[in-house]
Amino acid sequence: MEYAIRDLVLIANDYAKKTGKDILRLNIGDPIKYDYETPGYMCNALCQAVKEGCNYYADSKGQDDLRKAIIKREKRDNKISLDLEDIYVTNGVSEAIRSVFIGAFESGDEILIPGPVYPPYKSYADLLGVTATEYTCIEEEGWIPDVEDIRKKINEKTKALLLINPNNPTGAVYNAKTVKKILDIAGEHGLFVISDEIYDRILYDINECPNTANLAGEIPVITFYGLSKVYLAPGWRIGYMYKSDPTNRLERVWRGILKVLLVRLSSNTPSQRAAAAALLAPQDHIKQLIKKTKGRRDFIYQRLTEIPGIRTQKPEGAFYIFPKIVDEPYATDDKKFVLDLMKKKQVLFVNGSGFGEHGKGHFRSVFLAPIPTLKEAMNRLEDFMKES
Repeated sequence: MEYAIRDLVLIANDYAKKTGKDILRLNIGDPIKYDYETPGYMCNALCQAVKEGCNYYADSKGQDDLRKAIIKREKRDNKISLDLEDIYVTNGVSEAIRSVFIGAFESGDEILIPGPVYPPYKSYADLLGVTATEYTCIEEEGWIPDVEDIRKKINEKTKALLLINPNNPTGAVYNAKTVKKILDIAGEHGLFVISDEIYDRILYDINECPNTANLAGEIPVITFYGLSKVYLAPGWRIGYMYKSDPTNRLERVWRGILKVLLVRLSSNTPSQRAAAAALLAPQDHIKQLIKKTKGRRDFIYQRLTEIPGIRTQKPEGAFYIFPKIVDEPYATDDKKFVLDLMKKKQVLFVNGSGFGEHGKGHFRSVFLAPIPTLKEAMNRLEDFMKES
């Protein structure tokens, strides 16, 4: 089982310790590691929750006050109507991913995943004997899913289809027309859809990322969301999933997921209380988050287009850009590219092959760092490419 994003952290830490050299780290999408701050009212709510004694085990499904806040948030932002029993609270979206794979799939089942893909989806599938088949996302069209490729790859073992929108690692944002086409295919073949939407409000040149469940009609959808990105609280480990299932096709799946959640006890109790406050408060911090990050997106995109041997698409959402390495020797060995760059220039990205077969020959960069840091990293990258 591999997780390229974190695996490289261990390598970089060991290198820095042995050499004493500082590394410019553009490898992990943690805004708090840079110059972003969790909104003050959220921190106050967390402290208050601890002081008021919210230090006990929570309900395995999630505390009612948070689930009620999720109902209001999803109605307000996505026009989705939910009941309490449609929602489970998890320790981040990563636990939601794990719980769904354990609770919903059996060894030998198949899921279609976007290529490239956020690594835990492939890792958990491999661990549990589930076949994760990548469908093509067309790089030249901004990494939008190839709908016909999805259709071709469905077989009798295919049980579900994954969307990550906005996308990690590419920053692509799929429009409603594309999402609806994919939903139609899922409906034709009796699949359920998993929709990871944790970056849903982090958009740059477009105003809306469609909510999959809102477009799905009777097609069953499990949606993932959390506080790590839009709400700038990755360390709180608060995520959630909800189901849209008008015909009750997910009833057995939902029970299976609950069994997994019962075994792991509960999500963080004081963080749940504070998360409820975050979802119901004025969402003013989001505009500032987007404005700040868009400037950094614009800078890194422009700079990458100027560097020889690199070609990239412009991301429309999330925190990431996913350039292609055009020239040898690194076009066919992106991991060597990442490690050599770290050792020679002290800049750390993530190798594209860590995001699956369709990621080979690419690398992922986070653009959360301040522009002076991004500028220095891009200058070092340009020097490295010219020297290679």
